[in-house]
Amino acid sequence: MAQDENDKDGEDLEADLAGGRQPVARYTLDVPAGRWWWSDELFEMHGFAPHEVVPTTQLMLAHKHPDDVTRVAGVLADVTRTGNPFSCVYRIVDAAGRTRILGVVGQGDIDPATGEVTRVTGYFMDLTDRQEAFAQAHATQAVSASAARRATIEQAKGALMVVYGLDDAEAFEVLRHHSSITNEPVRELAARLLASLAGGTDGASLTREDLDHFFEVPRPPTRASPVG
Repeated sequence: MAQDENDKDGEDLEADLAGGRQPVARYTLDVPAGRWWWSDELFEMHGFAPHEVVPTTQLMLAHKHPDDVTRVAGVLADVTRTGNPFSCVYRIVDAAGRTRILGVVGQGDIDPATGEVTRVTGYFMDLTDRQEAFAQAHATQAVSASAARRATIEQAKGALMVVYGLDDAEAFEVLRHHSSITNEPVRELAARLLASLAGGTDGASLTREDLDHFFEVPRPPTRASPVG
């Protein structure tokens, strides 16, 4: 069967299964009979006590996330037709209503006499905690990066406020205006400004000439005549 469109997810999934880093469950599908066998862990991943329900294809698809059910049904249809090894990652909604992220790998056994797939076996893994941890780490990293960018802009504004006698909004407007001229983000302009003034450690050590040279303007903007 063709691998899931996200090959990286499949590679990570197989590596995690091999390393046993996440909760793992086993399954078997008797293709001609349409009968499933689940290990206790797979019942639990779907929010059931072991053997509380009879696992069926309809039950499994009913618990797939609405946005993933068509793709997963296609994956199942393909492996039962070809028996090719596969891996994919998708979401389910368990019996308690909680969305979980599961990964699955497997392959089919083919009857050499008929060429038909007789059985599909493999493993499921609950990736929910891993994905949530990744999302949290990514969010934390994004917040930290955003804070760093804001700090750069604030320092640049501070230099303008001290040397040109501007208020906060006017200082930012100077940066915004010149960023539109140079076609660069405000944060990059601010970083470039600070780098060009690296010889000073605070606004008091800067001069109007320093900033005029950077912005290439004959005089600083005033409240009555803002830049732009």
